[in-house]
Amino acid sequence: MPTLGAIADDFTGATDLATMLVARGHRTVVAVGPDALSEQGGEAVRDADAVVVALKSRTAPVEDAVGTSLAALRALRRVGCRRFYFKYCSTFDSTPRGNIGPVTDALLAELGERRSVVVPSFPATGRTVREGSLFVHGELLERSPMRHHPLTPMRDSRLSSLLEPQTRHPVRLVGLDTVRLGAQALRAALDAPELADALVVVDAVTDEDLVTVCEASMHLPLVTGAAGLALGLTGPCAEAARAEPASRPGDPAVVLSGSASSATRAQVAHGRAHLPHLKLDPRSLRDDFAGTVDALVAFARRAWESTPGKPPLIYAVAELSDIEEPSSADGPAAPELVERALSACAADLVEAGARRLLVAGGETSGAVVTALGVRTLSIGAPISPGVTWARARGRGRTVDLALKSGNFGGTAIFTEAWSALA
Repeated sequence: MPTLGAIADDFTGATDLATMLVARGHRTVVAVGPDALSEQGGEAVRDADAVVVALKSRTAPVEDAVGTSLAALRALRRVGCRRFYFKYCSTFDSTPRGNIGPVTDALLAELGERRSVVVPSFPATGRTVREGSLFVHGELLERSPMRHHPLTPMRDSRLSSLLEPQTRHPVRLVGLDTVRLGAQALRAALDAPELADALVVVDAVTDEDLVTVCEASMHLPLVTGAAGLALGLTGPCAEAARAEPASRPGDPAVVLSGSASSATRAQVAHGRAHLPHLKLDPRSLRDDFAGTVDALVAFARRAWESTPGKPPLIYAVAELSDIEEPSSADGPAAPELVERALSACAADLVEAGARRLLVAGGETSGAVVTALGVRTLSIGAPISPGVTWARARGRGRTVDLALKSGNFGGTAIFTEAWSALA
């Protein structure tokens, strides 16, 4: 029976955290939404040590994000979880209203608790917190490419400034000097009376810092942070088995990229130099959505035949100018059209024989998982920090699925990820 329950605000974040937990000895299941646990009466997670519920709440309206997060918490409690982890992006993606603060407040209230830690650091992916400010590969968040994010532009690096407008709790900081004194000293600092009702931002610059933070906060029923905070969570199965691939080398594969992040744009550029590729056109989708999707699917099927061993790349953004199209007054905005189109492509391509899918972008990943009817994911081989293959079953078919956050992965991930399945 699982004891650790996690709530992730998007699908790539869920697999990111699950990968960390598996690597540290936790038999881990990713449930797609709280209903996936209710529908199966706990059977899918009976032998798990940890369960991660994947939501699509990062950019949802605040009320919706809070409601689905509380539903996830209640579902996790019903299957036996007693300690909880709210996982959000290591770049603290949110709007001035939320959703990190409102969801944290709601989870604390539901648990009858008053405080938690706030730890977005993930040094393996270049995210660190020093003096309460968030850095991305050594740059302040506000100077990083995240300042151009189309949904959650991040233009302030101070976590207190980002969080205070979102929460009913005071926001406090525990600095690196205290962290470096060790877990016992840090726990004493966290337990100080003046922090009893606070959301406590904790500095962390190295993996060792995160292990210290994890050890010092083990007594808290709820922690919040990026996947890096799991570095200190050692599980009961030192040799935890990863799921075997569902596919075989040579099975049809595809890359679907909806992300506009700078990392993904570099990956798209590399993919265009090495893979058959086709760009989505939002105008064509508006004019003839079904016909445009059919053309994309036909392109991928032709590529399987003409260039075997080279997965076709279908992408939405190569340059920042590709996302600067204004919203249409008489139809969906481009990001929504892209999600719908790529998820429709995924469903049609799986029907046509695709058994390996690499999806770039948190919102796109959520749309694809929903379109495929996936209810649970079994974590398989890692690709790079924060990215893994997972065995996904939906509507009678089992496929290998990699859900990549827009900011994660090396430049050649679209061409190199497949070797992890061999």
